[in-house]
Amino acid sequence: MMEKKSIGLWSATSIGVGAMVGAGIFSIFGTATQISGNAVYVSFIIAGAIALLSTYSYAKLGVRYPSAGGPVEFIIQGFGDGILSGGLNLLLWSSYVFGLALYAKGFSFYAMTFMPAGSALIWSNVFATAIIVIFTAINFIGAKAVGRSEVFIVSVKVGILLLFAVSGLLFINSVNLSVTHFPATSNILFGAGIVFLAYQGFGLITNAAEDMENPEKNLPRALYLSVLIVICIYVLVSLSVIGNLSLSDISAAKDYALAAAAKPFLGNAGFQIMALAALFSTSSAINASLYGGANVSYLIAKEGELPELFERKVWKRSSEGLFITSGLVILCTNLVNLAEIGMLASASLLVIYIAVNAAHLRLSEKTGAKRSLIWASLLSSILFFWILIYYEILNSVTTLIVFTLVLIFCFIVEGIYRKYSRRVLKTRTDED
Repeated sequence: MMEKKSIGLWSATSIGVGAMVGAGIFSIFGTATQISGNAVYVSFIIAGAIALLSTYSYAKLGVRYPSAGGPVEFIIQGFGDGILSGGLNLLLWSSYVFGLALYAKGFSFYAMTFMPAGSALIWSNVFATAIIVIFTAINFIGAKAVGRSEVFIVSVKVGILLLFAVSGLLFINSVNLSVTHFPATSNILFGAGIVFLAYQGFGLITNAAEDMENPEKNLPRALYLSVLIVICIYVLVSLSVIGNLSLSDISAAKDYALAAAAKPFLGNAGFQIMALAALFSTSSAINASLYGGANVSYLIAKEGELPELFERKVWKRSSEGLFITSGLVILCTNLVNLAEIGMLASASLLVIYIAVNAAHLRLSEKTGAKRSLIWASLLSSILFFWILIYYEILNSVTTLIVFTLVLIFCFIVEGIYRKYSRRVLKTRTDED
């Protein structure tokens, strides 16, 4: 008797929505608004459109090559075992490090709102470091979270954000949303570059393809649905924030903008509810990124493949990977500012998207995909990447230098480790 698949369409969709919604928008909204002003919701739409294009490749590749390795699996299938694939996997690991640092920063800023006014800023670093240490300990112990709780977690995060968004729309000041106050188009595009990180996570749906009911049909649907739902949530939240706070108010409260925006129409209770929601969302994102993406990337980098049964407790096989990852996150959190971390994470993620789409071009006959759509996704990702690079040239050459060094370092480390260990990269779905 065939084993019944455990993940249906909406369960799969909740995986993607849960991975995207929450931590990203809580952490980077204020910074994005400083760049794209009252057109920040347009930036979210543009970034969402780019992410939506990439879902086509993830959908086709996920059905053809189901694996917990996600994009690494696709890249190895497309380019084979080599320094290119290995270096890109290390870059993916780096993007999780940057993402974790971003979430920790977001957690610390919202935690600071519960401190007495005028508290020393050092507490922000203390909170950020503490939350990483806490979840490092949880992952090291190997505590298993109940899988079904993900639906509850997603429901709470989405429910709070939708309550905030819908309530806020009833009190907006239309003057704040006037298109006459829109910034230059370049600023809207630059803003889209940083909010792009808020769409990281939809690819996790492909990791569940093996356990999905009718994956040929439900995997693409879940991918598209999750991104479209998240675009709608982000746009509604953006309109509520912009409609209830002036740009100067958002700038003053940029580190906890969503909580500040709830105060005019929900009072102090609304402020505290949104702050608690931010702590909840960033915490769950930190835990998910540690045992999920960072764990996968580290194990592939070390061993060249994932074990047959990939579970959260697999950190037990390579606990040093947990400590290395957490140590790098703590360093990044304490030494790099929020905007720079966001840019580094977005740029790293875009390189991975470019690589996945390029690999898909080589595999299009096997996946049955339309090459025109793959090209559209590839070229849009490349264009978006260069827009982000151009912004860094204008505003922070230091961040660009750091990203370049990270990129080079990933390939150097891969080459040295490969030569030293004679490790090769293997896929979970190797074909004859």
